[in-house]
Amino acid sequence: MTDVQSGEYMKHGNGQANTAGGWLNGFLGVLIFSGSLPATRVAVLQFDPIFLTVARATIAGVLALILLLVFRQKRPTRAQLAPLFIVALGVVVGFPLLTALALQHVTSAHSIVFIGLLPLATAVFGVLRGGEQPRPAFWFFSVTGSLLVAGFALSQGLSASLTGDLLMLAAVLVCGLGYAEGAALSRKLGGWQVICWALLLSLPAMLVLSLLTMPASFAGIGTPAWAGLAYVSLFSMLIGFVFWYRGLAQGGIAAVGQLQLLQPFFGLALAATLLHEPVSMLMVGVTVAVIACVAGSKRFA
Repeated sequence: MTDVQSGEYMKHGNGQANTAGGWLNGFLGVLIFSGSLPATRVAVLQFDPIFLTVARATIAGVLALILLLVFRQKRPTRAQLAPLFIVALGVVVGFPLLTALALQHVTSAHSIVFIGLLPLATAVFGVLRGGEQPRPAFWFFSVTGSLLVAGFALSQGLSASLTGDLLMLAAVLVCGLGYAEGAALSRKLGGWQVICWALLLSLPAMLVLSLLTMPASFAGIGTPAWAGLAYVSLFSMLIGFVFWYRGLAQGGIAAVGQLQLLQPFFGLALAATLLHEPVSMLMVGVTVAVIACVAGSKRFA
């Protein structure tokens, strides 16, 4: 084997390893995120949604500060600050707040199905912000999955929970932007570093708002609500992003982003098992159909 052939082989092998690692990291991230909406649903039963949003960001921000100091990470450049603020607005503040508000109007089982729109939103922003160019067939599968989700929402009667559904749609848009922006930045700054710096940028404002919105007394807060706050602070806000941003950076924003189509399946299972919420056969059918789109979109990304 010539040096050139050897170099090409190594390059191809490393590319395959990165792609496989990207899908594995992305899967772990989605698995962790699947518990976010059920945990939020439990927490907002006793915590104000605004306090829950700023408290989870504050707790995760303090942990992020500790990690950055312990590992002595280099500060982001001035050019990287704007993308980091977009990440912070999208995934640290926007998505948690909008979903917490939405879950006052809809069940977590209903809201989880809207997460099926996230792969399409992430892919679109991946093209706009990450410079990716999936093949036309990819868009067919991605749009098909999204239409299935939209059709389910319409079949449930949007007039009964219009506020909750609009809030979930807004949450999906800002989250997709935050995912794509963070993934593109992760290629230069590192996956866990991106979410940690975004959390740190948000920390001063989140800490002040936490103090301002803090309940007068925590005496009536039960263990389930505290557990929900702990989960969304530690796993949803920090650990999940360590895997997720790394996966998107390794395997491609549009491609690995389609793994989010699995999130409704995991989330519905958690909602039915832990919260004993009703999960209709239509919900299950739509979720299975949406998941089937992963294979097609993965092949043509």
